[in-house]
Amino acid sequence: MPAQDVHETAVARYFEAWNTADAADLAKAVAAAWTEDGTYTDPLADVSGHEGVAAVIAGAREQFPGFSFRHTGEVDGHHGIARFTWELVSDTDGTAPVAGFDVIALAEDGRIRTVHGFLDRLPAA
Repeated sequence: MPAQDVHETAVARYFEAWNTADAADLAKAVAAAWTEDGTYTDPLADVSGHEGVAAVIAGAREQFPGFSFRHTGEVDGHHGIARFTWELVSDTDGTAPVAGFDVIALAEDGRIRTVHGFLDRLPAA
């Protein structure tokens, strides 16, 4: 598989996990996307392992019910590292109060080892 396909597949799995609401399905989606010791770090979280990552995703989904994460732009990747942009979009009216970009590093099997997330837009307090 060409390197870019590996990056795009990893990013697709990442968004599948972030858009999964059911707890059992979320555990499966996280396991498909992250290595067992994979990490997720952004300004609001710093966790490792499937349970930690799933907890962050569940927390975000609880904070923003009726919203979905949407990949924007292209995946830019090389040497097992990729970056991409995203928005958190209202399923009702299409507004996107949160946006950012993430940088991921992949393991040999194509799953995510690390995520470093950056928030570019947040809702007004």
